[in-house]
Amino acid sequence: MPRGRPSPKLAITVDADVHERVLAAAAEEGVSVSAWMTAAARRALLLRDGLAAVAEWEQENGALTEDEVKAARHRVTEQLRSPVGQRSA
Repeated sequence: MPRGRPSPKLAITVDADVHERVLAAAAEEGVSVSAWMTAAARRALLLRDGLAAVAEWEQENGALTEDEVKAARHRVTEQLRSPVGQRSA
């Protein structure tokens, strides 16, 4: 009997080359395919939400300048290099 709140099942079909790479990536990271796919979906959804937020901001405030985009890229790069516990919002 499952404990807690069981996760819903999702049946998907992927191209053969993607299938092989997902299996390899999950094995390399030492996680199940379900855990790997969940993490990949979370990253894709986070990216989608971020792009929507930028589009909304630009609609209200105008397009980001090249300097603002460059500064944002730098900030993201720095955050990705720092340990998770030390990242700022």
